[in-house]
Amino acid sequence: MSKPRQKHGTALEGVIVAAFGRHYEVVVAGQARQETKPLKCYPRGKKSVFACGDEVEIEATGSDQGVITALKPRRNLLWRSDAFREKLIAANLSQVVLVTATEPGFSDLLISRCIAAAESQHLRTLIVLNKADLADSLPAAHRMLAPFERLGYEVIELSARAGADELRPYLAGQRSIFVGQSGMGKSTLTNALIPEARAATREISEALNSGKHTTTFARLYPLDGGWLIDSPGLQAFGLAHLTPDELAASFVEFNDHLGKCRFRDCRHESEPGCALQAALASGAIDARRFEHYRLIRDEIREAKRQSQGW
Repeated sequence: MSKPRQKHGTALEGVIVAAFGRHYEVVVAGQARQETKPLKCYPRGKKSVFACGDEVEIEATGSDQGVITALKPRRNLLWRSDAFREKLIAANLSQVVLVTATEPGFSDLLISRCIAAAESQHLRTLIVLNKADLADSLPAAHRMLAPFERLGYEVIELSARAGADELRPYLAGQRSIFVGQSGMGKSTLTNALIPEARAATREISEALNSGKHTTTFARLYPLDGGWLIDSPGLQAFGLAHLTPDELAASFVEFNDHLGKCRFRDCRHESEPGCALQAALASGAIDARRFEHYRLIRDEIREAKRQSQGW
């Protein structure tokens, strides 16, 4: 039997389980999702600074509505930004699950961006290679993911339509989010793991060799003692909020070499005595990953220049 609705003005605590624009759905603490529908909530004031997974205080304003009055301290925040905009993705995570697929093609640069965002928040990263049953495309996918595997990032190969349960042990008890480009199968995986999610899926747009956006907002689902967030497909992941030092530290293969350059303000380009360049030359740092670092670093510099109106 459903619990009675809270009275108007009642102070409550809960978790944001869906975020779309300035509209949020909040599950009240102590009430299982099957016992009551989430409250439809809006932020107090004009600013909307909340993300899926946030723990919040709310005030009931009706039988199924409320106002978010306060944000409780976050353990972490996954977000992306460019020179002028910020996009909050999810909060209070324990791991980021990067979903790739043999088809359509995926961007290894986007993977490096997502990993950098996760590392900067001290989050575990797991990579899923979906559609592993498409044997003809498997070797190319393996080549793209090999540099990440060599760094210790685990890659799980599966087919969402037949073998999604292989992922369950990695999600049990975790606060996870599926992140990746459109068309990788995030929503199909979510549906397979959580049938009641009924997340919408669409066919891949062959003409564009990219997936159509099927999830337009982030949504949280309870799963095996933890929870899982299915997020919209990404085509960009700006990291303008990271400092140069934070970016370098998020590339785990740099850790043994940072601070060992001859010059303290080394830009890691052509300066004599650059420890990163020496590691690159010796093969200790993968050339493609170093190129990712340089691209993101230069993008951050340009974003800072634009935001300051230079």
